[in-house]
Parts: sequence; C-alpha cells; structure tokens
Amino acid sequence: MNEPVPPLTHKRVLKIALPILLANVTVPILGAVDTAVVGQMGLAAPIGAVGVGAIILSAVYWIFGFLRMGTTGLTAQAAGQGNRAEVAALLTRALAIGLTGGLALIALQGLVIRGGFLAAPASDEVETLAATYMRIRIWSAPAAIAIYGITGWLIAQERTRAVLLLQLWMNGLNVGLDLWFVLGLGWGVGGVATATFIAEWSGLAFGLWLCRAAFRVPDWRDWARVFDREKLRRMAVVNTDILIRSLLLQAIFVSFLLLGARFGDVTLAANQVLLQFLHVTGYAMDGFAFAGEALVGHAVGARSAHLVRRSALMASFWGGVTALLMAAGFAAFGPAIIDTMTTAPEVRAEARAYLPWMIAAPPMILGLVMFDGIFIGATRSADMRNMMAVAAAIYAISVSLLIGPLENHGLWLALHISFLARGLTLALRYPALERAVAGNAA
Repeated sequence: MNEPVPPLTHKRVLKIALPILLANVTVPILGAVDTAVVGQMGLAAPIGAVGVGAIILSAVYWIFGFLRMGTTGLTAQAAGQGNRAEVAALLTRALAIGLTGGLALIALQGLVIRGGFLAAPASDEVETLAATYMRIRIWSAPAAIAIYGITGWLIAQERTRAVLLLQLWMNGLNVGLDLWFVLGLGWGVGGVATATFIAEWSGLAFGLWLCRAAFRVPDWRDWARVFDREKLRRMAVVNTDILIRSLLLQAIFVSFLLLGARFGDVTLAANQVLLQFLHVTGYAMDGFAFAGEALVGHAVGARSAHLVRRSALMASFWGGVTALLMAAGFAAFGPAIIDTMTTAPEVRAEARAYLPWMIAAPPMILGLVMFDGIFIGATRSADMRNMMAVAAAIYAISVSLLIGPLENHGLWLALHISFLARGLTLALRYPALERAVAGNAA
C-alpha cells in the first residue's frame, strides 16, 4: 500500500529547492574561483587552459550525469510507492555504477586528453597546461561520478539540506586549497587540479556518511534485489536514454568552447569567463528543477496526474522568478563581475563585448531547465533523448549559418537558439506525460 503523499505547497517546494539552489550556486562559483585565481597571473593562456581542461573533463564526467538524474527519478517513484527496500537498493546500484565508470576513465585517460585536443586544438601553451590539469584531476573520477548517484538519491527523498552540506564541504575545501596551492605555493594550473582531486575524494567520504542510515539496514546489500533483472533493465533503459541526451548536450558545450578557440586565446579566455555566468544561472535555476524532479517523481509513484501538474506549475513559477532576478543581476553587476575574474585588460574588454548574451540567457533557459526536471522525475527519458537530438541538430545548423558572418557573436546566438529549441520541444511532449500518468492511475 502506498504511503500518503505529503501536501504540496509553496513552502514544500521552497524547502526542497532553496538548499539545492545554494548548493548548486557553489559549483559554478568554484569554477569562477578557479578562473579568477589563475587570472591573477595576468596571462590569457592559464585561464584558457583551466577552461579547456575543466570543460573536457566536465563533459566526460557529465556523460555519467544519467546517474544523478536516473537515480533521482527512479528513487522518487519508489519512495512515492512506499517501497523502502527498492530505495536502498537503488543507492547500491548507483554507487557501483559510479565507481566502475570512474575507474574506466582512469584507464582511458590518455584517450580522453588526446581526444579533447584533436576535436579542436588550441595553442601549444594552452594544450600543455591543460594536459597537466587533466592528468591530475582524472584520478578523482571514481569519487566525482559516485557523488552524482549519492546526490540524486538524496534529492529524491527531499533531503536537500544534506546535499547542501555535501557541496559546501567539498567546494569550500576546494576553494581554500585553490588559494593556498596557487596564490600561496605558486603551483599554478597544477595547483587548481590538485585542489579539486583532494576535494572530490573527501566529498565522497562525506556523502557516504550522509547516507549512513541506508547502510544500517540489510536492504542495501540484498543482492537478489540489487541485481534484479527487471529493475536493472529499467534502470539501463532510463540511464541509456539520459546518457545519449547528455552526450548530445556536452557535444554542444564542448564544441562551443573549442570553436571559440579558433578566434584566439583572448576570445577563448573571454568565453570561459562568460560561461561562468551561464553556469551560475543554470545551477541556480536547477534548484527548482530538482524540486520538480522529486515532486513529480513522488506524484508519478502515487499515480496522481493532478499532483504532477501542480508540482510542475509550482516549481516552474519559482524558477521563473529566479530567471528574472538573474537577468537583472547580470545587467547591473556584469562588468564588475568580469573585472574580479581576470586582470588581463584585453580579456576584460572582450568579455564585456559579449555580456548582453549573458543578460538574455536566464529567460532563454527557463523552459528547458524546468521541463528537464519534470521529465526526469517522470522518467520520460525517451522524450528527453529525442528532443535533445532535435535541439542539437538545430544548434549545428545555426552554427554553420551564423559563425561565418557573425563570428563569436554567431556562436553565442547559435547556443541561445539551442536553448529555446530544447524548451519548446519538451513543452510539446508534456501533455503525453500527463496522459500516461492518468492512464496508469486508471
């Protein structure tokens, strides 16, 4: 028998979302600190190297983003059904996938590094520094990927304060080590990578401690349940769809940065600085998308189409408020933020030229962020995969048409067009989601 669904109120939405908002904002702030610390060297190459190295590894790691998203949707639905044993088994499955995937990346690190540079080579100086960065950071891949699973599992149970604590610990340690290793000890790009390596392994240890209650009962090691064929099949289908979606999404962002490298180290560095604005926006709005994941997942588990719609609308309302606040903040404080992130005059000037794209970004990504959360919670992964493929094709066409006449402005315009395409195509698929939940209830 299903457990009763808790009342859905704005207070409940904010209780889930605000800790996630704070937790997620620390992630791009960490990227901004990485950029700002090496920016104090007054050179464009180290900024570009950290940007290239981080985006290549982030792209590879976020291929495993299916683990966070799939774990959230499946766990939320199991919780909505009152199936506590399956909730525990999902944690074990997620950890096993994360650790195995990370070990595979360590073994394939040479291919990861060479593949990134072959896609679109930067200058020799940038490539050398970026390779140093990646060779250090890759050794914390098992921890970084396993944390995706832990985070998704906690979000599904609305334990978002625990997620906040995990991110504060990991990113706070990383920032402190950044300052010590780079500014104090003069380790440069290698110091940034070493700080992240230490922070990610400590984050895994803390994350396991936060999940300690699950390890006090035998369900997490009920191997017959953990390796149940049907449960594994469903998890594989959902994760494979999200994996394809993530590959397409990361192809867009990697191509964006690497295509920007064609315009020189200064433009590459400026794009890296401005991407921090975009990351801050996405992570802040994800707080409400994650609330949508948990609430929609519980509603689907309880087979309530009415609660699915209310969850989607209430979470999206607060996401829209956040988008407007972010756009206003970038308009007011964007130039000052750029100046704090780099001391290189030419990079500052270049970044300011493209700042209007950052002001326009929050409203443009509202639809795609919120619908991503809704579809993840409902585990409608095939729709996410298919609509991402459409958006990626539209991006590729836009780049081919716009980058020639408009250069870097054309690149930014193509990226914004892809944002709009993702949101609109998922919106067109939403009615089918509601119909499916209503049909299951019948």
